Amino acid sequence: MHTDNSSKTSNSKNPTNLPQQMGNSYAGQLKTTRFEEVLHNSIEASLRSNNLVPRPIFSQLYLEAEQQLSSLEAGSRADNEEEEEEEEEEGSESSSPVSYQMKPPPEGCCTTDGFCQAGKDLRLVSISNEHIEVPSGFLLVGAKSPNLPDHLLVCAVDKRFLPDDNGRNALLGFSGNCVGCGKKGFCYFTEFSNHINLKLTTQPKKQKHLKYYLVRNAQGALTKGSVICWKGAELRGRQSLSSTCSGTGCQLPESAGLSGSTATEPPPNPAPGTPQTATAVDHIPSTAAFGSAAYNGKESPKQQLAKNNLSALTRPSVLGTLTNSGPPKKRHKGWSPESPSSTETWNLPLNPQAPNRIKNDGGSLSSLPHSALVGPASSPIVGSGEPVSVPDNLLKICKAKPVIFKGHGNFPYLCGNINDVIVSPLLYTCYRNSQSLSRAYEQYGAPTIQPISEEMQLLLTVYYLVQLASDQVPLIEDLEQIFMRSWRESHLSEIRQYQQMIPQTFPQVPSQIAPVTSAQLPWLAGLAASSCNDSVHIIECSYSLAEGLSEMFKLLIEGKLIKTNYVVIICASRNRAIDSCIVITGKYQARILSEGMLTPSDYQKEVNYQLVTGKVESLGSFFSTLCPEGDIDLLLEKFYQENQGHISSSLSASANKSTALNGTGAAVCTSYEIERHQIRPFQLAVAQKLLSHICSIADSSTQNLDLGSFEKIDFLICVPPSEVTYQQTLFHLWHSGILLELGLEKQHLTKQKVEQYVLKLDAEAQIKFKVFLQNSMQNPHTLFVLIHDHAHWDLMSAMHSLYPQTELSTGLVDRLLNCREVKEAPNIVTLHVTSFPYALQTQHTHISPYNEIHWPSSYSNGVDLYHENKKYFGLSEFIESTLSGHSIPLLRYDSSFEAMVMALGKRFPRLHSAVIRTFVLIQHYSAAMMAVCGLSQMKNYTSVETLEITQNLINSSRQCPSGHGLMVVLRIPCTPLAAVAYERLYNVRERLALEDNFEIILGNPNSGITIGKHFVEQLKVWQKIEDVDWRPQTYLELEGLPCILIFSGMDPQGESLPRSLRYCDLRLINSSSLVRTTLEQELGLAAYFVSSEIHTEKAVVNDVLESDPEKLSSTDNEDEEIATEGSTSEKRSPMKRERSHSHDSASSSLSSKASITAFCSEPSPPLVTAGDRAKSPHQVLSNSTEETTNSHEKQKQKIGKTGAYLQFLSILSRMLIRLTEVDVYDEEEININIKEQSDQCYHQPGDTWPDLEMFKKIPFDYTIHDPKYEDASLICSKLQAVNSEDRPISRRQEDMYTHRQTTRMRLSKYAAYNTYHHCEQCHQYMGFNPRYQLYESTLHAFAFSYSMLGEEIQLHFIIPKSKEHHFVFSQPGRQLESMRLPLVTDKSEDFIKSPTFTPTTGRHEHGLFNLYHAMDGASHLHVLVVKEYEMAIYKKYWPNHIMLVLPSIFNSAGVGAAHFLIKELSYHNLELERNRQEELGIKPQDIWPFIVISDDSCVMWNAVEVDCSGDRKSDYTWTERNVSLKHILQRIEATPNVTHYALIGMRKWSSKTNTSEIKEPFSCCHVHDFIMLNVDLTQNVQYNQNRFTCDDVDFNLRVHSAGLLICRFNHFSVMKKQIAVGGQRSFHIKSKVSDIPVSISPAQYICAPDSKHTFLAAPAQLLLEKYLQYHSHRFFPLSLKNYRHPVLSVDCYLNLGPQIAVCYVSSRPHSLNISSSGLTFSGLLLYLCDSFVVASFLKKFHFLKGATLCVICQDRNSLRQTVVRLELEDEWQFRLRDEFQTANAKEDRPLFFLTGRHI
Repeated sequence: MHTDNSSKTSNSKNPTNLPQQMGNSYAGQLKTTRFEEVLHNSIEASLRSNNLVPRPIFSQLYLEAEQQLSSLEAGSRADNEEEEEEEEEEGSESSSPVSYQMKPPPEGCCTTDGFCQAGKDLRLVSISNEHIEVPSGFLLVGAKSPNLPDHLLVCAVDKRFLPDDNGRNALLGFSGNCVGCGKKGFCYFTEFSNHINLKLTTQPKKQKHLKYYLVRNAQGALTKGSVICWKGAELRGRQSLSSTCSGTGCQLPESAGLSGSTATEPPPNPAPGTPQTATAVDHIPSTAAFGSAAYNGKESPKQQLAKNNLSALTRPSVLGTLTNSGPPKKRHKGWSPESPSSTETWNLPLNPQAPNRIKNDGGSLSSLPHSALVGPASSPIVGSGEPVSVPDNLLKICKAKPVIFKGHGNFPYLCGNINDVIVSPLLYTCYRNSQSLSRAYEQYGAPTIQPISEEMQLLLTVYYLVQLASDQVPLIEDLEQIFMRSWRESHLSEIRQYQQMIPQTFPQVPSQIAPVTSAQLPWLAGLAASSCNDSVHIIECSYSLAEGLSEMFKLLIEGKLIKTNYVVIICASRNRAIDSCIVITGKYQARILSEGMLTPSDYQKEVNYQLVTGKVESLGSFFSTLCPEGDIDLLLEKFYQENQGHISSSLSASANKSTALNGTGAAVCTSYEIERHQIRPFQLAVAQKLLSHICSIADSSTQNLDLGSFEKIDFLICVPPSEVTYQQTLFHLWHSGILLELGLEKQHLTKQKVEQYVLKLDAEAQIKFKVFLQNSMQNPHTLFVLIHDHAHWDLMSAMHSLYPQTELSTGLVDRLLNCREVKEAPNIVTLHVTSFPYALQTQHTHISPYNEIHWPSSYSNGVDLYHENKKYFGLSEFIESTLSGHSIPLLRYDSSFEAMVMALGKRFPRLHSAVIRTFVLIQHYSAAMMAVCGLSQMKNYTSVETLEITQNLINSSRQCPSGHGLMVVLRIPCTPLAAVAYERLYNVRERLALEDNFEIILGNPNSGITIGKHFVEQLKVWQKIEDVDWRPQTYLELEGLPCILIFSGMDPQGESLPRSLRYCDLRLINSSSLVRTTLEQELGLAAYFVSSEIHTEKAVVNDVLESDPEKLSSTDNEDEEIATEGSTSEKRSPMKRERSHSHDSASSSLSSKASITAFCSEPSPPLVTAGDRAKSPHQVLSNSTEETTNSHEKQKQKIGKTGAYLQFLSILSRMLIRLTEVDVYDEEEININIKEQSDQCYHQPGDTWPDLEMFKKIPFDYTIHDPKYEDASLICSKLQAVNSEDRPISRRQEDMYTHRQTTRMRLSKYAAYNTYHHCEQCHQYMGFNPRYQLYESTLHAFAFSYSMLGEEIQLHFIIPKSKEHHFVFSQPGRQLESMRLPLVTDKSEDFIKSPTFTPTTGRHEHGLFNLYHAMDGASHLHVLVVKEYEMAIYKKYWPNHIMLVLPSIFNSAGVGAAHFLIKELSYHNLELERNRQEELGIKPQDIWPFIVISDDSCVMWNAVEVDCSGDRKSDYTWTERNVSLKHILQRIEATPNVTHYALIGMRKWSSKTNTSEIKEPFSCCHVHDFIMLNVDLTQNVQYNQNRFTCDDVDFNLRVHSAGLLICRFNHFSVMKKQIAVGGQRSFHIKSKVSDIPVSISPAQYICAPDSKHTFLAAPAQLLLEKYLQYHSHRFFPLSLKNYRHPVLSVDCYLNLGPQIAVCYVSSRPHSLNISSSGLTFSGLLLYLCDSFVVASFLKKFHFLKGATLCVICQDRNSLRQTVVRLELEDEWQFRLRDEFQTANAKEDRPLFFLTGRHI
């Protein structure tokens, strides 16, 4: 059964939401039900599984008995209701009733419907939340008034006058009270109906008008319960009964003889989820959730509770522990108003120490706690018919308490000596669940498939019991599998067709086997049982089960069932359904099952009681008689006296010898050294998988986990309350170095500091956890990882604990780790680590299946994935070792031990079997020690296995030169028994003078390790420890110590064992370990690492195998199957079990590592007896709800769990640091030595803004200094004399982007981000705010004409709803009119005036468009400029950004086109805004004319702060700090006379910036990357829309030549992030003919016209620019490295490569140009000349002889016209072969070149 954090609750407000399984729902159509979910999960499980049979759906439904209950009974409820109404109608017609005249009401009284005559409201809806006093023995019921059909009137009625579940046993007459006015003693229903104003027209009958029981739901509100069953129709009663008994079976009927003084209405429920225990016996519900069907009608529940020694205070109150909101709309007639749902409690875990054993790994029939199944006052089994008397002295005669499992149909009452029987509903539940399987298919739309019949169920049960061996115990999972397989095989065709979802209706396919009829059943059952030698006895009854039970008791008393283990009682007849029950009479089986029903605490109490009260003394005296020489103690004392001197001296001599050997440096054993922390490949693989998953969660926009916002990692590891596990985790944490690596602690760690990071989940955990939560709240930029290690421990909801709240540990994990603060914290990630994923894979889990991280398999298709020097030898390898011909199997079974236990069990029936087993084990070890020490006669009183263990233990240290020895683990789960064993073995050891030979250690989870001083000193010598006060605190530190470790505690809690462990003795693991989780934990104690050189399948016990010091923890390595293909298929379904071939699956587990001759060699694997298959490891990472990522990791034992998650913390920390860092370009400015060195200072270093008049005097610096243009042509002016050595050597083309120098910078709080940044503040900015529906935006066309293009340009704006306030729309049609612009005079701290435009391509994910933090939250207008074909992808990633979509003709254009359109659009918008605002009285020159054009890679901005406080005016110091973009823009926008500047920019950041660069705060030079552009002043200066590269340099030169001011703020700088995708690199030049990518060199970018050259699929302009960059020396040979004679470039700047200099001149009239006098040029470049270029202009310039000319035009015709118009042939010589074109096809409009030489 699953035990998850919460029980499913039904919806009290809308009971019709409960699933309707039979028939339609009230609405006339099928409702959505839980079966759909279950079915989906089942199908998913079968898909994941390699198994034919998926996990049984009804096993899943175990989890939610209440919902299942309602779904099973829905049809019968509906049918019953209709039937009742029909019968009433028929009755009224046929019997023609006499009209009834109601007695007139007294004068003055209230006659309003729904109110009593005293005027008090009785309607259920009105008083459901009021406290109603209900006398003892009374129940609240609902009466129907004919005048108020929609209401129920609340009445209190004596339950004796109400019927039982079969509609019988109601006393005639009536007794009731009015709950409104409190009037009591109404003895006639007629009188009562008058008082409550029913106003009846027919004779008042309680049967007709008292309709429903009323019950209180989990909120304490009174709600309508089940229908009161007034009719005695047996069939319908049975239907109702069977359909509602689920989980724990049905409740006792209200009239079942309860004395009126004992059953009272319980107090109103506390608030939902508030734990409450019954504080008085009177408040024990009469139908508590757990209990047997033994009911004694003569005794009150109070008396019987006392009789059964059950304290009411220790019993759970159903009302307090359940959150069920009340019964379904109609429930069977026996529904108890005091028990909201008996079935609900099955959702709850039963074992606080080992909740995993009630997981969906089920359990045996013994899964129920004893206290929950005993006690007549709490029977869930409905008794009916005549009572059956349980004989006196039954236990004494039979030597065991029979266990009765209710089967089908009705079950009789039991009376008499009911303490000697136990009744369980578990089998009944199994039957019901198996019948619901077909309904799950039907509910999901499959055709009707008949469920397995009750007859077939019972017959299969008999078959199952018959084949059980005499020493086997029945398992409920076996039966579930049998039913499942039987049903599937008989309906395979329908199921397969349904699963394939074939859309057609299938006819009912008859079963291959003829159905069993009820008449045939007893005969067939008897036939099946005839072959089993009386092991199964069939009793057939003709009338009721009562006669069969009576006969069974009679046979037991007469001793006629001595050989019988199971009695099957069947009551079958032709005209009604069968009744059945199964009685376990076998002493062994009954004992195992009844003991398994005890809770862990009850189990320990029972054992303790037997020890304290001396009940075990008879056992001790029996043992003493076994010894031929009398009492063993006397024999020991005699031996001690005789041998004291001799033995002690020889032993001490051997001890001294070993020490001396060590001292003299002789051969010393070094095998056992504790290996410190190391990371193995598979641990790293797991850590990386975890990290990858965390990243995918962070990348998801649905999760508010912004990894980029965290600066560091902190963590807390939660471990179970085991002192050893706690110390062990501290040990690993200390040696891992993770605290220092994460920067959480400095050097010199202390233990106190390390303890802050590990939380032991005990009573004091809450305080430490609160500190953790406070830290997480106080440090929002720290990511806290909450690691829940051993997460399958304490899987119990705090709200629904079955245990008294005095047990503080119960539900603690739920209270802490699932608290609201953890779930809502945006900076807490929870990682659950467990070896048992199925313990957390429940219907209520917070962990999505998609968030499971699986431990990796070591092999794939036979290939070793992780090259480990050690391989894991786990449970599957142990099991395989038993099959591979081992001479001594690693899993052994001690038959002599089991035989002795069995014999003593029969002799001492009242002693708990755990007590017997423990005493036998103590006896065996005592005798074995005595035998080894020379008392050879004692060999007969121990077993061969125990003797071997003891011999190896005692001899191991003698054979090792260093005194190393082996460890033997005795698993004794019961703490009191462990203490007894420790005391006894300790005394025997002392008497035998072995106290220095080996140590005996009592391992208690709640305390540390205590060992003797002698052994502490030995350990210190072996481990080279000098600390005087050192004591071992973990089992790992006992490496090499010869010892017996008595390992107590109900379950291992993660303790790792050392590699010197040689034997695991699991003979005391009791039958409750039969559930998968516990069995795997126990067997997993022996899991091990062995040398990878030795193939594990062929490991021979005598081989010397290398093992690992990191011994696996008892709870983390058990479900291993490394190399077994398909092993994962079984991990989900714990019901997949294989029965052990040993005596009893959990009877005897003895683990040994084999006999070793040279002990100090590396040990081999330990050894165990097993019953279960090893399952594949499974590691789960889960993310829970909202912000918190809840992660869940499953693990192979200690094989690396701790190391894996510590490594995860390490790489997560490194990644966070990396996420908070960015690679920015860090390059020095180029061509510094070419810059004019002027002594004149125009501004002071500390000036904030430039002085306009002073700035006009600063000469323009033509030289390009931006390092990205290192490969660009130098621009010359007459002021500059350039030497060839001044120019750097050109880089290769591929180095341009990859080899640029970068540095890693920590992101500041003012950075710009890409789409991967998700923080709380950004959600609204990014468009993920709930107020704005995702992608809610509108598309607007915006057209304007531009004469140069010769056509109208139509752009499109995508404007999100949240950004519409930035625009003006026409009123009637909502047409976009303009973008709002502010005024020059506007001033605001929270507002940026300049709209920002960012052209981008290929960077929808990586572009830095999130300016929220950069703008420091200031309001700003940001527009992304995208190409049409990229519009959709950008809109998807940036739903809340304004997009400007370029026309489709620009899809293949470069950045020049985007800049051109941004500028032209902005100027057009400026004109529109001037016109609009002029109407408002605002002058045109007052409209703000600036826009910002920013690259998509600008990440951070910096400002230099200058301190001029030195003595001299020229002295100053400066510092650079990161500032917000808002700070910079507002500073620039506030510049005096700012509208007089055409372009404003800033430096590119460099770490090498020197003082001289910022000495002059303002420069007149080129600006790049991030500019403010005055669109008003630059109206007549355009960007070249054809350009791909250097368009900003070209534009700067145009602006300057137009006489406009370009100002660079040297105190501001921009950092540019290196982005490896998109941008210019998105243009790939490839052949147009072939799609095969072929490398094409730039030399092939041009060709001769009309040639057969391969055409390229690239824009002509791009081919031109790239060709000139790399091969311009072919056109200008004289210019190569001839910087004193540059190429004259007219009206444009084209990059001719770094080895050629150019001189830019503008042909526009009145433009500013350099003086060309004295300059001779080595070439002339005329690019797309316009009409301003004339022949006379060109004749002003002088050229070298042989200088070359290159004319570039759009077509050949323009080329010729240009030559003629400019009279070029006068000075230049042309040849036909000197004509070229770009390598474009004609339709791609190539550019044409003509070259010539100067004459």
